[in-house]
Amino acid sequence: MSTTAVAVTGIGVTAPNGLGTDAYWQATREGVSGIGPVTRFDAEGYPARLAGEVPGFDAREHLPSRLIPQTDHMTRLALAAADWALADAGIDPAELPDFQAGVITAASSGGFEFGQNELENLWSKGNKYVSAYQSYAWFYAVNTGQISIRHNMRGPTGVVVSDQAGGLDAIAQARRQIRKGTALVVSGGVDGSLCPWGWTAQMAAERMSTGTDPERGYLPFDSAAQGHVSGEGGALVVLENTEQARARGAHVYGEIAGYGATTDPRPGSGRPPALRRAIELALADAGLAPGDIDVVFADAAAVPELDRIEADALAAVFGPNGVPVTAPKTMTGRLYSGAASLDVSAALLSIRDGLIPPTVHVTADPGYGLDLVTGTARSATVRAALVVARGYGGFNSAMVVRAAA
Repeated sequence: MSTTAVAVTGIGVTAPNGLGTDAYWQATREGVSGIGPVTRFDAEGYPARLAGEVPGFDAREHLPSRLIPQTDHMTRLALAAADWALADAGIDPAELPDFQAGVITAASSGGFEFGQNELENLWSKGNKYVSAYQSYAWFYAVNTGQISIRHNMRGPTGVVVSDQAGGLDAIAQARRQIRKGTALVVSGGVDGSLCPWGWTAQMAAERMSTGTDPERGYLPFDSAAQGHVSGEGGALVVLENTEQARARGAHVYGEIAGYGATTDPRPGSGRPPALRRAIELALADAGLAPGDIDVVFADAAAVPELDRIEADALAAVFGPNGVPVTAPKTMTGRLYSGAASLDVSAALLSIRDGLIPPTVHVTADPGYGLDLVTGTARSATVRAALVVARGYGGFNSAMVVRAAA
């Protein structure tokens, strides 16, 4: 496999605490949260009633009118994020040779909202026996397909489905394609499931917070942790060969330096969780030692058992309190396949600006042995960052991003 350096040259963000990369990053630096009561549907009868909702997004302001009836909310967010990422990269994929630009994204929950709408349509027409599962599966392809069609990107295209780890897995797959010779790939994830069907499915995992105070609902690594708050949105990034990006004068945010993925053993097997191994694989792939990492963007499940597994893995690799750790997703909620790519974007912006964004509203439990950045952002020289993501079902992924050499 080629070891060609792969750069991020464009970022497009749709997040609950900011629409657009600049708005998101300003809010994140300042510790401004986008979590609040659910407004996308009536959640009064549900145990979980908090969410991170993307504010002020009117698709008519960002997309051609012909696309509005063809798409759902999550696809529109993804299309806008892709537009912004490509504009930020300063490149038009249509100007590249055929099959030299592709789209590889992640999906997890966005199809629920599409399926919810289909079920309501079918029910209103009296056809109660037609399943919406085909529509749900079809959504995965629609999100990526709409981006590729809109920008005439006929190169490698695919969708990765590994729950919250998907954002990293998609970017890793995109890096492989760049190393094989593809000129450009749009990758990452934009996701969410703020609808009755999706909400019920999420609650079945018994990991959602039932808190009603937006400042106390999502508290990873806190003794008061009671589960996560769900959200919508994410980030898409533009990946290119670093040398070629610089040759065309592109701004380079940083490089995707390393990646590792594992799957946890089956419950009751007696074998340990595999998160530590994923982190070690990512470091080895990047050719870095633990001491080279300046900050970890944590998965931050806010479920005590899962927080303990993550804290133990970080302590085993870096030592107790051995590296600053942050979880800016406390300002957005967990965005499913959009969460990890948003963390990758935040890590790259941390490298650019020399600061570590805070984990808000959390009082770190010293028993976890983490140097958790809380309260306000911390000034720091950031040359390399580790992003950790885990998905329901035992998916573990870790990615190292670093400043371009």
